[in-house]
Amino acid sequence: MAECTAGRRCGAFAADHRQIPADVQRQPLVSLLNPRASINVPLCVPPLSSPTTPLAMHRVLLIAVPLFALCMVIEWMWGRRMGRNTHDLADSISSLSQGLMSLAVAAVTPLFQTGLYAATLPHVALLPASAWSSGWGWAAAIIVYDFCDYWLHRVSHESAIFWAAHAVHHQSERFNLTTALRQESFYAVMGAPFFLPMALLGMPVDLYLGAGLFVLLYQFWIHTELIGKLGWLDRVVSTPSNHRVHHAVNPGYLDKNYGAVLVIWDRMFGSFTEETEPCVFGTVKPLHSWSPLRAVGQFYGELFERARATPRWRDRVRVLFKSPGWAPPGLPAFAPPDEARLRQPRFVSHLKPLDIGRAISLFLATGAATAMWLDVADDLGEGRNLLAAAVVAIGLSATGVMLTRGVDEHTASERISRRRAWGIYLIALVLCVGLIAVMTAWQG
Repeated sequence: MAECTAGRRCGAFAADHRQIPADVQRQPLVSLLNPRASINVPLCVPPLSSPTTPLAMHRVLLIAVPLFALCMVIEWMWGRRMGRNTHDLADSISSLSQGLMSLAVAAVTPLFQTGLYAATLPHVALLPASAWSSGWGWAAAIIVYDFCDYWLHRVSHESAIFWAAHAVHHQSERFNLTTALRQESFYAVMGAPFFLPMALLGMPVDLYLGAGLFVLLYQFWIHTELIGKLGWLDRVVSTPSNHRVHHAVNPGYLDKNYGAVLVIWDRMFGSFTEETEPCVFGTVKPLHSWSPLRAVGQFYGELFERARATPRWRDRVRVLFKSPGWAPPGLPAFAPPDEARLRQPRFVSHLKPLDIGRAISLFLATGAATAMWLDVADDLGEGRNLLAAAVVAIGLSATGVMLTRGVDEHTASERISRRRAWGIYLIALVLCVGLIAVMTAWQG
C-alpha cells in the first residue's frame, strides 16, 4: 500500500496561484520553503465545504478509523468461521504500530507532506486552477495521482534507498486489513517529488490532497486473503488478488502489480502478473522482530553494511540506487528466494496473558496519546512536536518489547527479563498518559 503523501496539514497557498502577489511569485523557491523567511503570503485555503480542508480531512479520518477497526474485526471473525484465520495478535499490533509511527513522522515533516507541492505550484503551473474546477477535474486528479504513485511505487522496489523506506509495508508475513495500515514512515518524505507533475498541470493543493486521500483509502480493502478473484475487475483495477501477488515473495511474483487503484499501468509497462499459485508473504529476508524501530531501520542497516564492505567509492554510491538485490564486484550476489524460504515458518509469539495485557494496554495508550497530539499538532512548535513524536516512538517500542516476550528465548535476541519488562512498560505508560494530560490541558 503506497502511502498518501498528502499529509494532514494543508498550510497551502491559494487554490488559484494567480491570487499570490507578483512579488512573492518572483521570490526564489528556496526562500518560500524557508519557514523563517519574512515574506507576506496570503494563506487562502479552500472553503470549509471543501472535502480537503484540514477540518474536513480530520473528520474523514475520524470516520475512517472506527470503520477500519470494524472491518478488521469482521475479517477476523469471518476468517475464523471459514477456518482461515489470517490474523495474529502480535503481527496485527506490530502493523498498526507502524501506522501510528508514520503519522508521527508526517506530523514533524509537513514540508515534505504538502509544503513542497504548495511552494512549487505557483512557479511551474502551466494551467490555471479554474481548468480543474469541474467534476471531471477530480477524476483527472485521481488518475494523475495514481499514475505518479505507480512510478514512485515501482522505483521503491527497484532502487535500494527507496526500498529501505518502503520495505516496512512488506515485512508482515500475514496479509490482512491490518497490513494495509502498516504504513512507511519515510516513504512520503522521499516520494514527494514524484507528484510534482500534478503541480505542472496546475492542479491546486486541494485536488492534490483529495486525490491522495482517495488513493490511500481505496487500498485498504485490497489487503485481504478472504476475497478471491473478481473476474474482469482484476484486469482493470487493483484487487485483493492482484495485491496479494505484489506482497508475495514467490520468485514469479517479485516486483509485480504496483498499481494502487488502476492495474492498467502495470499492463502498459510490463509489470503485471496474475495470481496463479498460493502466495507466501513477507520480505526475502524476514524481519523476525516486533520492534517498530528495528523494522524501520532494517534495510538501512543492511545498506550501510553493504556499502562499508564495498571497496570502491563509486560502487558505494551505486549500492544505494541500484536494485535492492544488486551486489558490487567483489561481493557475493544475492540469491532470489528459494524453496527453503517459501517453506519457512512464520514468525510468531506465544504470548502469556500478562504480556498480552501489557502490549494491548500500552498500544491503546500510545494510540490515544497520538490522537490527542495530532489534534493540536498544528498549533504546537517544532520542538514540542518532536518531543511528542519521541513519546509515541517510546510507547510503540515498549509495545514491541512486550510482544517479544512471547518469542522463543532461543531465537529472540531482543527478549528481556520480567523485571526489566515491567520497568519499560511503566515508564512508557507514564510518558503516554503524561502526553495525554498535557494535550488535554492544551485543548482546554
